[in-house]
Amino acid sequence: MEEQEFIIKINKIEQITHDVKKLICDKPEGYNFVPGQATEVGVNKKDWQDRKRPFTFSNLPNEDSLEFVIKIYPDHEGVTNEIDKLVEGDEFVIGEPWGVIHYSGEGVFIAGGAGVTPFISILRDLSKKGELGNNILLFSNKTSEDIILKEEFREMLGDKAIFNLTELEGKRIDINYIKEKLGDLEGKKFYICGPKEMVKDVRESLIGEGISEEYLVFEK
Repeated sequence: MEEQEFIIKINKIEQITHDVKKLICDKPEGYNFVPGQATEVGVNKKDWQDRKRPFTFSNLPNEDSLEFVIKIYPDHEGVTNEIDKLVEGDEFVIGEPWGVIHYSGEGVFIAGGAGVTPFISILRDLSKKGELGNNILLFSNKTSEDIILKEEFREMLGDKAIFNLTELEGKRIDINYIKEKLGDLEGKKFYICGPKEMVKDVRESLIGEGISEEYLVFEK
């Protein structure tokens, strides 16, 4: 069966960091997603409708709109660069929701840059339910100015929101950093999202430490 497409109007655009925008859009009737899921998004303009890229929903499923938090890469001359030119009233073309990153129990969320986006809806959902518990966020960025929704993560998680700044600390999130921050890794579930090489390295390192693959959640 061919995937259904939806045209949605962009109602609000907000700059939340120097290179990240939040876009709030219409939500098609009956459209449902699970926190952590994404969809293919294209710009509803000539020559751009079919140039779709995956973006994650950052709001909660029961809300009347769809929200995307999107990092802009102006030097790529691609979809995000085109999104950067959009104004309120322009439109997206989206597909159906998909993705395997969803909450399946308390754990450690490891994110690199815009890879944090699947975790926004998950953590907001847990916060609303009062179920954040001992969940931890390890979030790597180049500088403090690059951190997406820093204050919101701090408000939700307190000192369980741990920000790694590669320019300041001179190191990225790797197995040594994870062990330094967490101590014992046994029995912990890990949610991982970010650049492909980072996800691959962290995943392989955790397996090397004896963490079973069933405790690792990442987009395959």
